[in-house]
Amino acid sequence: MKLAEALILRADCQKRIEQLKARLLRTARVQEGEEPSENPQNLLGELERVSGELVDLIKRINKTNSTTAFDAGQSIADALAERDVLVLRRGAYSDLATTAAMRHDRITRSEVKFMSTVNVAETQKQADELAKNYRELDARIQELNWNTELLNS
Repeated sequence: MKLAEALILRADCQKRIEQLKARLLRTARVQEGEEPSENPQNLLGELERVSGELVDLIKRINKTNSTTAFDAGQSIADALAERDVLVLRRGAYSDLATTAAMRHDRITRSEVKFMSTVNVAETQKQADELAKNYRELDARIQELNWNTELLNS
């Protein structure tokens, strides 16, 4: 199985667990004399099975990411860490540019005038560059995910 396929299965397991949780909560209480729409014990059994499958997938994905080379001296896990930080940095620059660019029109001269403390164009340019770097790095990671075999746990 390819790493990318395992990532898709991991997402499916996570969704399935959320669905099972919702179904379990709906069956947790019923009116006296009524039966739940589904057997909670069966749902709990399914939850445990899917949880075990998810743990195995996560372990195998983490092992594969940690041991597979991405660049010289860098693993996929290292590249993922860089990608995650690029998202945070891009968000900070983008939010800063948006906030700094907000206009506050004054109706009278006595109203407070607000001034931007940063160069909006440069800040937005930095956000755009970080977004581009993220896209390029993500594309390389995705390509490698489809070419890498998932390791056994």
